[in-house]
Amino acid sequence: MTTPPDETEVLKDFYKRVRPWGFWGPIRKLVQMDDPTFQPNPDFLRDMFNIVIGIAWQTSLVAFPIYIVIRRFNNAGIAFAIVIVTSLVLKFTWYDHLRKIEAAMPPSAGAPLPVR
Repeated sequence: MTTPPDETEVLKDFYKRVRPWGFWGPIRKLVQMDDPTFQPNPDFLRDMFNIVIGIAWQTSLVAFPIYIVIRRFNNAGIAFAIVIVTSLVLKFTWYDHLRKIEAAMPPSAGAPLPVR
């Protein structure tokens, strides 16, 4: 059983706010017809890099207290060092970039979607 597709306006609004990569070609064309200055997300490689770093960060956050409980302090130290290094990497490659994107967005782009 499938559901009917979402309304085009809802998809366009989502695409403008989130700017996902993937198979959004038809929606991207509609958005660019409405707003020729709209630019799709060019940061696929940086986003993929940040996903890999984020996985290492989150895994280390989970492993750190486990290593402390089982008294593997050397491993806990390594996990903590990984948390510190990956936090710094994410600060510069992800968090700082979010601020730039947010500053460049028009005020209405962050408005919530209407509830159906």
